Amino acid sequence: MLSHVSLGVTDLARAMAFYDASLAALGYVRLWTGVDGLGYGEPGRGEKLNVFAREDAAPPGAGFHLAFVAPDSASVDRFHAVALAHGGTDNGPPGPRLHYGASYYAAFVRDPDGHKLEAVYQ
Repeated sequence: MLSHVSLGVTDLARAMAFYDASLAALGYVRLWTGVDGLGYGEPGRGEKLNVFAREDAAPPGAGFHLAFVAPDSASVDRFHAVALAHGGTDNGPPGPRLHYGASYYAAFVRDPDGHKLEAVYQ
């Protein structure tokens, strides 16, 4: 249904370090780099996440988060650890989320600008 999602960040270099590392843990790569933006996705498949530098950037309000598909539970664990090591904050450690489903394994972080992110394996 969605073509892509774009997020605004206040510091593009900081965001690049965070997203390069965090998304690599899930098998995603930076597909393009521009003067004021970055694009991420699966190699050879086109970007699904764009990150743009904006002076007045702020995360969306309550109820919004962005979930990334993980290839396995170990990738979820790596995503969480790498995100925290690159300026993210914990918003829910890796583990089963049985209230979402019997096979739902996820971790939640906030990026350095406060965007709520999830890595999920089902």
